[in-house]
Amino acid sequence: MNHRFRMTAAGALVAAGTVGAQTLTDVRVEERRIPSPALTAPSIEAAATAVEQIPGGASVVDLRARQDRKLTNLTDALGETAGVFVQPRFGQDESRLSIRGSGLQRTFHLRGIKLLQDGVPLNQADGGADFQATDPLMSRYAIVERGANALRYGATTLGGAIDFVSPTGYDLVHASGRPGVHGRVEVGSFGFRRLQAMSGGVGGHSDYALGITHYREDGFREHSETAATRLSGNFGWRPSERFESRWYFAVSDSDSQLPGNLGKAELREDPREANRNNLTLDQRRDLRLYRLANKTAWQWDDSQLELGGFVMHRDLLHPIFQLLDVSGNDAGFFVRYRRDGSLFGLPQRWTLGFEPQASRQTDRRYVNLGGTRGQPTAHSRQTATNLDLYAESQTDLNDRLTLVAGAQATRAERRYEDRMRAGGVDRSFDTSYSRVSPKLGFLYRPWESTTIFGNVSGAFEPPSFGELAGGPGITQVDAQRARSVELGARGRGAYGSWEAVAYRAELRGELLGLNDALGQPLGTVNADRTVHQGLEVAARLRPARWAELSAAWLLQDFAFDGDPVYGDNRLPGLPRQFLRATLDFHGGGGLTFGPSVEWSPQRYPVDMANTLFADSYAIWGFRISGPLGASASWWIEGRNLSDKRYAASTGVVADAGGRDAAQFLPGNGRSVYAGLQIQY
Repeated sequence: MNHRFRMTAAGALVAAGTVGAQTLTDVRVEERRIPSPALTAPSIEAAATAVEQIPGGASVVDLRARQDRKLTNLTDALGETAGVFVQPRFGQDESRLSIRGSGLQRTFHLRGIKLLQDGVPLNQADGGADFQATDPLMSRYAIVERGANALRYGATTLGGAIDFVSPTGYDLVHASGRPGVHGRVEVGSFGFRRLQAMSGGVGGHSDYALGITHYREDGFREHSETAATRLSGNFGWRPSERFESRWYFAVSDSDSQLPGNLGKAELREDPREANRNNLTLDQRRDLRLYRLANKTAWQWDDSQLELGGFVMHRDLLHPIFQLLDVSGNDAGFFVRYRRDGSLFGLPQRWTLGFEPQASRQTDRRYVNLGGTRGQPTAHSRQTATNLDLYAESQTDLNDRLTLVAGAQATRAERRYEDRMRAGGVDRSFDTSYSRVSPKLGFLYRPWESTTIFGNVSGAFEPPSFGELAGGPGITQVDAQRARSVELGARGRGAYGSWEAVAYRAELRGELLGLNDALGQPLGTVNADRTVHQGLEVAARLRPARWAELSAAWLLQDFAFDGDPVYGDNRLPGLPRQFLRATLDFHGGGGLTFGPSVEWSPQRYPVDMANTLFADSYAIWGFRISGPLGASASWWIEGRNLSDKRYAASTGVVADAGGRDAAQFLPGNGRSVYAGLQIQY
């Protein structure tokens, strides 16, 4: 099968040029580094400058600018970010997050993207991660680096990396120099209420930031109550201009009921229902997470060294098809070295990194008796280790052209110790995976306000224990591999900023749940050949002082490539096209108001056989916000105001046989939220 874009890469650049033709003025910063009060937590301006040096899809998301609305989960934070598909599951913190089709089979938790907080991994060593580990409202900004563009984080997966950067005392201190205090109160539909408080200050050679947030929600659906409390903070010590050490800590306590999937007919009749099986088994996900980390930065001459480490403890009680009781620890450290120098008289920048990580968890399973433990069914110890070594160089051939070359070597081990040996069978295994993933790219600046870029790269993703031992049995699978190419452009000027990227990834061994030629389930296995390709377009435009448009559009063309069972069928679970956009009007007295839209214009399959489809939909909302004196502000936001019944996300199965199946996750109905912020 010859997969082709409906819009070619060249077309994407033409589209980008059309947007950029609005007389963009030069605001690109020439310096490689922007001084920041905190060496370990660069300013958002410094982060944006670093992203402009990446020869591929990457974005910086200003989360402070999004605090004039409900900001609870990753959809609220990253929904208008180029290349990111994200939808809440059950309306909660748990999300369906994918970049370039990453983790396509994993419709729960996270796989295929490296999630970080302040440059320190939140993923377990096997690649899995908990969405409950981070709170966007407690972050200053986020960096999204898609695919191999996340090499500086040691990420080799198809999806790349997302790094949430915490505010420091420098961000929170009052203009007078005294400690700043920030408070926030929110209420809304479905019993939603949240309180947040933050404080930060600077004194002498140190600074601190501390925050706590608590929220509860009864939920749009039956059996979807959620409650979460999160405490986080950091303390920085900077005895000189060139040295700083910062300690981070976080505690997360999250309880979530799981209402489950519905059939399409059930969704149309009453989307507020819970799946009957979820009710019977009292399915839920209760997580406790404790994390301590350090990052230390030292600058000298034209070099900077970052080193640090982290420890993380996790307790999970998870009644689903069985009752899972999982407890474990993660630990790791990292060393990153950057140097500005020259090669044959040409300016050059080097990045070297080494990141080992290890986790060990005990997984006990029981018959689920209405959410309580029955007879034990399994008991295992699962150990994962990763060793990542990476290097990248950027060489300026002239003022306009930069060549980028890099590579990452990965060795991963997964060891499963069967401590129960049910039926007298020892299911233990110990396996390892290793590979070198190369990258070669360029940056070309035809104008001061515009950069054209491209790269070719490799991706490598060893399986997590979710694939190896997450189901009823043990499944031995290989790592997933990919070869990718992308071409795009980005720019900024007087009327805003924009980005357009076209990519194509040819995968070998994609981790998918398939059937054999006789229709018998194989579980999660390595597919033969698949193709992921698409377009990622985003813009933030301000054509007039009183109007601002933010939009992100995805075209996702994912398919089998000559599979012996599924031929050239489309891969399920993600919409072919997806658009989110917000139009803000700025009135007098600081008042801002305007509509928002979310649109999935085409139906898409939820099974590999392409016999069952999620319907297209469009929903809209409206938001208004404004100041309340000199130190306070308010906002009101309405969502899905037409009360549309739709599937926000779906499950993924091998073959639905053309029959309705419980694979649809209803989006929330009509809702209204309001909030008040105070700073002093």
